[in-house]
Amino acid sequence: MKTKRKKIYWPDTIFSAAVIVLSIVIFIIIAYPLWFVVIASVSNSNLVNLGKVTFLPKDIRFYGYEQILNDARIWKGYANTILYVTAGTMLNMAVTLPAAYALSRKDFRMADKVMLYFVFTMFFSGGLVPLYMTVSSLHLISTKAILIVYMAINIYNLIIARTFISNSIPEDLYEAAILDGCSHVSYFTKVVLPLSKALISVLLLYYAVAHWNDYFNTLIFNNNGANDPLQIVLRRILLLNEAFSGGNGGIQGGYAQDSADQVKYAVIIVSTLPILCVYPFVQKYFEKGVMIGAVKG
Repeated sequence: MKTKRKKIYWPDTIFSAAVIVLSIVIFIIIAYPLWFVVIASVSNSNLVNLGKVTFLPKDIRFYGYEQILNDARIWKGYANTILYVTAGTMLNMAVTLPAAYALSRKDFRMADKVMLYFVFTMFFSGGLVPLYMTVSSLHLISTKAILIVYMAINIYNLIIARTFISNSIPEDLYEAAILDGCSHVSYFTKVVLPLSKALISVLLLYYAVAHWNDYFNTLIFNNNGANDPLQIVLRRILLLNEAFSGGNGGIQGGYAQDSADQVKYAVIIVSTLPILCVYPFVQKYFEKGVMIGAVKG
């Protein structure tokens, strides 16, 4: 008995093949620069500069990583960055989530007006000079506190959190909690937070990455090298070619070019590795949290 062959619909097949090919091309375009940084960090810098290192490392050496391990500024920058990320993210969550809950309450009549004031700051500001004068008047210049407190809340994240709580947590739960004698604090901590794991994961990622990559605020508000985060140390290595401890000469007392390039690539790897390690653990919540927080449904 002859089996009936499934008819191939060529337009769909061609379209699917084109999507796959295009996806592979885009993946290569995005992934190759990252791979090149990895292989360049362990390759002879002279060969990298001559264009002889393309897909695999050549003349493998770990000079850049050795210098990083021996440089106290790198570890000091790491310690400062971890402090800013940890304390800053905890402050962000402590401010954003209660504010989002309060603004999501339908019985809060001023919610829309208060939200308008928040949104206004996304489009208009007083300017950099008045901001610096304000921070200076609070005696926060060149302190670790300003690098933690300055980004206490992100309005975009507040909007996502507010929308998530409004759309994803039924009002019936609040009514049932009130009948059981719950206050707003109890309802928020025992009901809202446990049901917002996806949102919390997304906000943690957003805020942690923002603190990890932040360097502009340090350039403005910090004059004390002891408070420099890792990104400022990275900036100095990449742009100013400052001397490492035990450097061997070169521009402004830094390394010779062939050595400095390998150190630069190694620092890029070291500075991005922690975020790359954390991201897979929150990835499963990422899309869900963003979509629920952005689209009503």
